[in-house]
Amino acid sequence: MPARSDRPARSSTASAAGKARARNGTAQRQANPTQRIVESITTAIVERRLMPGTKLAEQKIADVFKVSRTLVRQALNQLSRDRLVTLEPARGAFVARPSVAEARQVFEVRRLLEAEMIRRLAARITPAQVSGLREHLQREQAAVQRTDVPGRTRLLADFHVVLARLLGNDVLAEMLQDLLSRSSLISLMYQSAHSAEHSFDEHVAVVDALERRDANAAVRLMEHHLHNVERNLQLDPRVPDLQAALAPQAEPIDPTFEPVAPKRHRRATPA
Repeated sequence: MPARSDRPARSSTASAAGKARARNGTAQRQANPTQRIVESITTAIVERRLMPGTKLAEQKIADVFKVSRTLVRQALNQLSRDRLVTLEPARGAFVARPSVAEARQVFEVRRLLEAEMIRRLAARITPAQVSGLREHLQREQAAVQRTDVPGRTRLLADFHVVLARLLGNDVLAEMLQDLLSRSSLISLMYQSAHSAEHSFDEHVAVVDALERRDANAAVRLMEHHLHNVERNLQLDPRVPDLQAALAPQAEPIDPTFEPVAPKRHRRATPA
């Protein structure tokens, strides 16, 4: 009788453990309304439903979640520490407007972290993990094809967090989640022209390299992907030449033209 493989059993156990962690996480969020507010605002930013500069009125948020303004203030303070919200004295809270310098720094950190992450993952990835990544790619593709902008935005970002979780490093996954939230803000701020279809194709290429356990190719592809995302952000807007900008709309002015001063009307003397 052929030896019975224990791979399905381990996979089932891992799946059950993952579901248990998800249930525990859900229970903790429900018991912590502040965290629920934080996650809801973060998700709205990632899915591009909240734009940079949007005012976050405490009372309106309190009404939406049916909580006190104190809890809302705690959530906004946490989001401020995560650099997703800006708190301005006497004005309130606003969705952050990241600077060009911050945008460059975020992508620099992402390249450093994700290059090493993908190198380590290529050395230890399992067939079951590759299958899980393929399933995620299928969801990405479906969202892209049906033009589900919030869905595809979330799934394209989650791809990077999923890779970190496959290493079993929760700290790395949390760091990447924060960086990806900030990346979403940066994309909103600087109007990324990078197509979702292109990002999806690059994700497929990364998974193909991981499946081959080709660490060098996987690192190169990930670096290329992040470079493309950053390159398609308008971080270096051209300063327009005033003459070039106005010349097409300006009509030649007659050099002999002299403006006529408007007539001044004398005020009537009171009788």
